Amino acid sequence: MNYSEFYILELILFVLNWSNQMSSIKVICFSTLLLLTNNALASTTQDTSSLSYDALLSSYQYDFKVNYFNIESQKQSLKMAYIYLKPTKSDMPTVTLMHGKNFNADYWTTTAQYLQSLGYGVLIPDQIGFGKSSKPTNYQYSFAALAHHTHALMDSLNIKESIVLGHSMGGMLASRFALMYPNTTSKLILLNPIGLENYLQYVDYKDTNFFYKNEFSKTPEGVRKYQQKNYYDGKWNATYSALTDFITGQIQGPDKEQVAWVNAKTYDMIFTQPVITEFKDLTVPVKLIIGTRDRTGPGRNWKKDGVDYELGRYDKLGKHAATLIPDAQLFELDNLGHLPHIEDFERFKNVFKQALAAK
Repeated sequence: MNYSEFYILELILFVLNWSNQMSSIKVICFSTLLLLTNNALASTTQDTSSLSYDALLSSYQYDFKVNYFNIESQKQSLKMAYIYLKPTKSDMPTVTLMHGKNFNADYWTTTAQYLQSLGYGVLIPDQIGFGKSSKPTNYQYSFAALAHHTHALMDSLNIKESIVLGHSMGGMLASRFALMYPNTTSKLILLNPIGLENYLQYVDYKDTNFFYKNEFSKTPEGVRKYQQKNYYDGKWNATYSALTDFITGQIQGPDKEQVAWVNAKTYDMIFTQPVITEFKDLTVPVKLIIGTRDRTGPGRNWKKDGVDYELGRYDKLGKHAATLIPDAQLFELDNLGHLPHIEDFERFKNVFKQALAAK
């Protein structure tokens, strides 16, 4: 409950007590204050009915300056958007932040500011197919390809070595990056990554057409309800709402069909390109930061017949992953969900600083 909600509730209780013997006034007061309360609750989100963004989020503003890296891949000329903040202390390394599937570089703002305050450089790419980067519809999306592009971007910026942090789908990408480029990865930090399960062991394979239908039929209200339930334990506020604005704008935008198809294509690699089977091969230091309330389980709604395995139990998955990865260190955050760095940055910051400092 925010301050305005608390204030209104206190006011309601006061008025009801004051008007205990004045029933007609009591009804009027209660009705009026109930309306005010609803308005206070509604103020946690803004009207997004007019939001409209194209495939490249051209009119959507990030908090930092956005640069572009040209890529030639699969007979196509592509642009990879990225944010690069140089180290604020000369002896500090760069941390590369890899976003999740339903996000882009912009949700790393607070994390980037914190890293800069400690002296770190920060590199935040929008992967091809996401954010402000190119979204080719005729493209073979893979974690290996995205890792390759990210490594090429690092080379262009003369970043020889980096701490790599991946969240959600970005955790699968970060893992693939560390497997492909161990000499570039000084440390791997996985923040509530998906891919701690080999999903096709438990769920049926779905064609891209299946995901396209789901993506194209998305509504802003459906996105909000999904994130409120699955990310934030039923809670909702202006910060959480703002993180869905770009999705809402693209649902309502001129390139809805293109965005839906690209979003559908990038689902395939989550199911068909597992990284958990190669965790044993990681040779870099690995730190796991896990909000244990998280229940993200891709494919949960189309499990194979006879499978009673419960997907997405992060209170168990973090511990299991730590046994698979050589010398991994686990930091658990009780009662935090899929986005600890958004839901409670102060708690996240405390363990993040430990993960950064740990050998």
